[in-house]
Amino acid sequence: MKDRDVRTSAPHLILVGLPGVGKTTIGKAAAKQLGRQFLDFDKEIERRAGMDVREIFRLRGEEHFRAMEFALTEELSTTSGMVLSPGGGWITQEKSVELLRSAGRIIYLRASPEAVARRLRRVETRPLLAGRDPVVALTELYQKRRALYETADAVLDTERLARQQLIAKVVELAATI
Repeated sequence: MKDRDVRTSAPHLILVGLPGVGKTTIGKAAAKQLGRQFLDFDKEIERRAGMDVREIFRLRGEEHFRAMEFALTEELSTTSGMVLSPGGGWITQEKSVELLRSAGRIIYLRASPEAVARRLRRVETRPLLAGRDPVVALTELYQKRRALYETADAVLDTERLARQQLIAKVVELAATI
């Protein structure tokens, strides 16, 4: 029980980066190794809304989705010790970032738009990429968000490190905070 208390009082680890960079894959594996709970924002928002992110965007718009994302962020700001994977655009919401920065450490999983486009399997499930050339869409997102991503507490280059190395680095970063 005492070990559990230590983990839950630890800061959140918040993985940010472009859609498809590996936040969920890396986050789930790191959380498992750390014995922490993992939360994918998009999956949690889908659960709460009873529809997938694509449908939320289509039926209610991006603004509604961002409001749901902010509400989830507010809830998480009163907790600790989790590995979090917010959507790629979460970083653009200054108030959200401020809320979680004080309750966690932000880790930027960096990759070029071209590298992410090669990794993506299902572009149609991503509202900001669907129906567009993935490289063009990702390049636009990257240009808009790069400076925000670079404000992270740590940056891990996903093009230079293998998946297991990335997981190990996230686990290592958890031990240093």
